[in-house]
Amino acid sequence: MSIDYFGALKAFVHAAESRSFTEAGRKLGTTSSAIGKAIVKLEHELGISLFHRSTRAITLTAEGQLFLDRSQRILSELNEAKIELAQIKFAPQGKLRVGLPQFAIHLMPKFIEFQKTYPDIELELSFSDQLVNIIEDGFDIVMRVGQIIDSRLKVRHLHTYQHLLVASPTYLIENGIPQQPSDLIHHKCLRYRYPTSKKLVDWGFIHGQETTCTIPVSAITDAIEPLKTMSESGLGIALLPNFMVKDSIRDGKLNIVLNDYIQDDRSVYILWPSSRQSLPKIKVFIDYMVNSFRESFN
Repeated sequence: MSIDYFGALKAFVHAAESRSFTEAGRKLGTTSSAIGKAIVKLEHELGISLFHRSTRAITLTAEGQLFLDRSQRILSELNEAKIELAQIKFAPQGKLRVGLPQFAIHLMPKFIEFQKTYPDIELELSFSDQLVNIIEDGFDIVMRVGQIIDSRLKVRHLHTYQHLLVASPTYLIENGIPQQPSDLIHHKCLRYRYPTSKKLVDWGFIHGQETTCTIPVSAITDAIEPLKTMSESGLGIALLPNFMVKDSIRDGKLNIVLNDYIQDDRSVYILWPSSRQSLPKIKVFIDYMVNSFRESFN
């Protein structure tokens, strides 16, 4: 005999509280006969009698009273869970797992502002330049450089930025300023290597100038931030995103070199599973990131 446990529990609780199958049926929009049948099935499943029945009234057995206390707690938990899910559906809250490239560490002030604005969102940030599978790895949102075509994902363009070759004034005084890419053979070059492919990033020269294989290597990292620190410390020339070095250039810590020879535009996209499009926590984070990129990277 199959049984609808939650339906039977609701029938039992209403009948026990009102001491009437008829009243329970009225509250649940069904008949007293249906209430009685649901409770009989429940009693059969439990192997006990929940009610003493007479022609005039029903009363709980001792076992029925014990089961009522438990059943009320179960239904209360279920109701609270439904309310909680409804709140999640209509209000920005819950865990938000975000995959970010390492350069997005520069957005930490924005992430802090976001969490202060939406304290009910538990923000989990994962900084890595290794490619992740958004859905299989359990991310709600991922930021990537370069667009990904996947019918399961929604995509929004955030920003396009450029790379610059930079070095500290001290380094350039000591080693000279390169006038063309071929001059780099006499310089210390600080290189970034992709964590996944292990390939060095191409420095993106135009006009048929030298490519990666002819650029010397003084140091290699698989993270962006150390390159900025090393270049500011006078250890060599590095290729870095313009938004990352704009303050250092303004403050005189770094100078741009070979600017006329570099053409290396990159587009940043934000991606999220199309199945989660309607969640408020997704919507507010995307809108916030669009505004943050507009304010921070221009």
